[in-house]
Amino acid sequence: MLEAVGPRLRAVRLKRGATLAQLSTATGISVSTLSRLEAGVRRPTLELLLPLARAHQVPLDELIGAAPTGDPRVHAHPMQRQGRTLIPLTRRPGGVQAYKMLVPPGEPESELQSHEGYEWMYVLAGRLRLRLGELDLVMKAGEVAEFDTHAPHWFGSAGPRPVELLVLFGPQGERLHVRARTPRRS
Repeated sequence: MLEAVGPRLRAVRLKRGATLAQLSTATGISVSTLSRLEAGVRRPTLELLLPLARAHQVPLDELIGAAPTGDPRVHAHPMQRQGRTLIPLTRRPGGVQAYKMLVPPGEPESELQSHEGYEWMYVLAGRLRLRLGELDLVMKAGEVAEFDTHAPHWFGSAGPRPVELLVLFGPQGERLHVRARTPRRS
């Protein structure tokens, strides 16, 4: 990639109709350094490329020939998991994964489960019941919870309506749940 920068710099300068002397005046970079950059004799550095990009009024990516970033939008494809709808909001595998989750009302409460990772959830609409170890909480819209998923947990709708959540799973937070037994309340 760096080898192609010199010819690209020369092409941009010639397209703009500028001389090395004019470019030197505009950037503060000596004519000899500019000539060596264009010839590929001098290795381009960020300190040299930034003033050149400004002088040519082009993005730095254009000078170095970086691949276009493409469409940044995530085209979500909803998934069904155990009666719940998950809409992926990230597209990179690994690392933190973001989802919008729709939890239907009337799900039967199950045993607390644990798995690798870390979880963060934000209630968008509805009421969410979160059982986390000995805690039994009801969360409403605007409330946030975060926890290590090694702690036994379960969550579901706490009312007659579905719950909408934004959920972030830390590394390995999407693994299948492993049953963890906790004492039952009487």
